[in-house]
Amino acid sequence: MGERFHTSWSDVRSYTDWAMVLVTLVLFCCGLAAIYSASSSFASGDAVSGFVVRQCVWGALGCAAYAAVVKFDYRNAMKLAWPMFAAMLALLALLLAVGHTAKGAQSWFNLGFFRFQPSELGKAVFALVMAKLCASVPPYTFKGLCAALGTAGLIMALVLLQPDLGSTLVYAVMLAAVLIAAGTPVKALAAMAAAGAAMLPLGWMVLKPYQRMRLLVFIDPSIDPQGAGYNVIQSRIAVGSGGLFGKGFMHGTQGKLHFLPEPHTDFIFSVFSEEFGFAGCVVVLLLFAVLLLRILSVSQYTKDLRAKLMCVAIAAWLWFQIFESVAMSMGLAPVTGLPLPLFSYGGSSLLVICIALGLVQSANIVARRERF
Repeated sequence: MGERFHTSWSDVRSYTDWAMVLVTLVLFCCGLAAIYSASSSFASGDAVSGFVVRQCVWGALGCAAYAAVVKFDYRNAMKLAWPMFAAMLALLALLLAVGHTAKGAQSWFNLGFFRFQPSELGKAVFALVMAKLCASVPPYTFKGLCAALGTAGLIMALVLLQPDLGSTLVYAVMLAAVLIAAGTPVKALAAMAAAGAAMLPLGWMVLKPYQRMRLLVFIDPSIDPQGAGYNVIQSRIAVGSGGLFGKGFMHGTQGKLHFLPEPHTDFIFSVFSEEFGFAGCVVVLLLFAVLLLRILSVSQYTKDLRAKLMCVAIAAWLWFQIFESVAMSMGLAPVTGLPLPLFSYGGSSLLVICIALGLVQSANIVARRERF
């Protein structure tokens, strides 16, 4: 394994980007408030919804995982990138045989007391392995480009077979971001984009019927207002009824009266929009922007190309899920079921995002220690 890198607690205290930590905590608390409001109708009497309790537990586990990753050092994680990637491929392959099916996708392992979604953990592993690969075999060479596309193709194919189109798109965006940051020629990128566009008819053919309907109702929800278009219509009503300053915390109606399906997960931003209005949404989006900019700032001043590409991949992943979730809530993007980072209820997503942010913070600490 070679040299083992070490990050002391003194380094953590001295060089941590506390702005990134603060923004992350504020976003989590905002999400927790939205989950509390969205799930309050599921609780009996004055009892706190089980969704809130479980999200708090996952948040605590996420904090522990974050601290462990920061202390472990991202450079040690880089050494394990390929073994972890191989293990992830094995998990995704096993999932197709024994996975739990929900919402039309066989994407979870049902472990009894909780469900685990490997494709979420795969995003953090993918960021590591693509950063390591493209730093050692640059994608501006034919060999490097083929290696990057082949590696990404393996995990994307297994995720698409579940089928989980949303996560597949996240992997594609991460791949594109890393290729651009690593200096892939514009001609090669244009050729890949053209090839992808040419394959769209084939992609339409392999989509499940419910996935096709989601795309159709994105264009015109009125074609199935009581079926596939219902979610989009109700979400638009929730967002629009919030007005400038919203109806107030716990005073939203779309989620509480069960007009809005999955208010604590897929449409959590719709619940927040209804209660806090346009002003509240602007504040949250600005917080997300600060988080993304802090991640990208690490990619700018680190001297380690692997760290640079890893941060770019993680920023692309979070950006796409934020964009898709917010746009989906307003009917500006198809419903994919992607969670809003740090906001939506879900243990797998929250835990893995904390791990990813821990990797970024570790890269930040190492870079600042070397610089100062």
